[in-house]
Amino acid sequence: MHRNLTFLNSFSFISEDTFSKLAAISTFKKVNSGVQLAKEGEQPTKLYMLLTGVVRAYLGDEKGKEYNKNFFMAPSFVGSYTALIKREPSKLVYETLTDCKVYEIDYSSFMKLCETDICVSNLYNRVLEHLFIKHESRHLDLISMDATQRYLKLNKEIPELEVLVPQYQIAAYLSVTPVQLSRIRKKLKEEEGISS
Repeated sequence: MHRNLTFLNSFSFISEDTFSKLAAISTFKKVNSGVQLAKEGEQPTKLYMLLTGVVRAYLGDEKGKEYNKNFFMAPSFVGSYTALIKREPSKLVYETLTDCKVYEIDYSSFMKLCETDICVSNLYNRVLEHLFIKHESRHLDLISMDATQRYLKLNKEIPELEVLVPQYQIAAYLSVTPVQLSRIRKKLKEEEGISS
């Protein structure tokens, strides 16, 4: 079975016929690191199936400080969903942190397909459920965990993140400064040395 079909089936059953319909509205692209897939203040029209690489969603303030809202690791769906659904400018930037391979999907074509193919509609609902659960979990972590606990959880969820993403990006995601993250990492290494 095609690995992309396997990924889609992890959300909801997708037949070979439906997979062909999705392929017809998708364009394969290689995207360099540092490319903005969705820009703040612009209305997006595309969503992406991330095949390889890492993408972040972030909000910038007027002083140039960036707040990472999310990291997306392949395979996953990436897009400024609120802006797509509400047909309004994106409040977030979605930027590739590494070279990526994606399928770019026209959102309006995807939604038309949802109206005619129950498998696509079910897929869309499952993806939105997945995103909601992830969003709620992130908010609960920010409320109930300290920075060290959030760092440990992030490393458990995405073990390769430290290799792929600069430390200052991880710090921004954890809502700490790079210096604070460095202290957390140092303390954990010291504790690891004591327990060995």
